[in-house]
Amino acid sequence: MAFLTRDGVRLYYEDHGSGPAVLLTHGYSSTSQMWRGQVAAFKDRYRIVVWDMRGHGESDYPPDPALYSTAHTVADMAAVLDECGLDKAVIGGLSLGGYSTLAFHMAHPERCRALLLCDTGPGFKRDESRLAWNERAKTRAATLEREGLAALGAGAEVKQARHRDATGLAHAARGMLAQENSDVYQSLPGIDKPALVVVGDDDTPFLAAADLMAAKIPGCEKAVVSKAGHSSNIDNPAEFNAAVGAFLDRVAR
Repeated sequence: MAFLTRDGVRLYYEDHGSGPAVLLTHGYSSTSQMWRGQVAAFKDRYRIVVWDMRGHGESDYPPDPALYSTAHTVADMAAVLDECGLDKAVIGGLSLGGYSTLAFHMAHPERCRALLLCDTGPGFKRDESRLAWNERAKTRAATLEREGLAALGAGAEVKQARHRDATGLAHAARGMLAQENSDVYQSLPGIDKPALVVVGDDDTPFLAAADLMAAKIPGCEKAVVSKAGHSSNIDNPAEFNAAVGAFLDRVAR
């Protein structure tokens, strides 16, 4: 187990394999363990770095709600790269991890060799849609505070996660899952890095978002994983890994 500390918050990370580097960020309420299948598949030819967001898994759960935000996530991702001695990497993530990947590119485009955007979206152009999303995030936080970890349900990525308690997840819902503006959405046409959008064919809430990102990011590729839902890397790892592996072999070497 490896840890780094950024501004008093301890973050858990794992550094596997050797070769061109890939940083993978998990989804909300999951942990780095959701990427076990990709670590196993790619560590023989790539350096795969995974980590736990603050409020999740083995990382710290700061009690101050102000310590949870997209900006904190982006800074944490940069700190993980720094700790591993990496100037740049393929930056990827699933769901909230994918949104964080786009936010990281906005802040640090020079550190992104390519982008891997899995079962995710770029946020919302319209204020009313963003406000509705944020209300759902707040409701999720309140449910976690009331019911604890039992409120997480039984999604594939959640089943692999281990959290000490629900306090960090509640703060993360309000501060990291909720979105402040449309900046990430508006950044899509300016992305000049190779990008792959991956989505499960049964991930209905994110199919339109996948199409939108593929259309707005110049030169973006898209892969639809069959017989897969929101956790496409877990639901159909063979097909997911084939699509991602072909992309990495083109852009990371």
